[in-house]
Amino acid sequence: MTGFLAATWPWVKAAHVIFVIFWMAGLFILPRYLVHHQEALGDPAQAKAWAEREEKLRKVILTPSLIVVWVLGLLLAVNIGLFDGAPNLGWLHAKLLLVLLLTGYHGWAVAYSKRLSTGEGTIAPARLRMLNEVPAIFVALIVILAVVRPF
Repeated sequence: MTGFLAATWPWVKAAHVIFVIFWMAGLFILPRYLVHHQEALGDPAQAKAWAEREEKLRKVILTPSLIVVWVLGLLLAVNIGLFDGAPNLGWLHAKLLLVLLLTGYHGWAVAYSKRLSTGEGTIAPARLRMLNEVPAIFVALIVILAVVRPF
């Protein structure tokens, strides 16, 4: 199936990058929302407002972007020979692993958001702030793999 995207390749790649940006914007802001939400648990009105913000972020940006990123990313990967045994795709395998882990982080953040909505904040605020940096580390590594293709 290598090369099946033909002339649409640059358009699919552009759309993939655009939706990665949307997804990352959501993943950069959601953990900050979680910190504020957790700190607001003592005030039911504020906690409810944070829960509503998080739900809108999930429904409008995070979930749709994640789906489009995966669909377009897999199309691009198949197009360059992921399943055809094409050589020199070690960078792509590493990138896919990191994207899978980042998707797991996304799932954790969404689940924690839902837990906070029920009043269950179990992570220390300092640790929650540190977890806020996870997407930045992953996206830096993913971009390096995609652009430099070191192996």
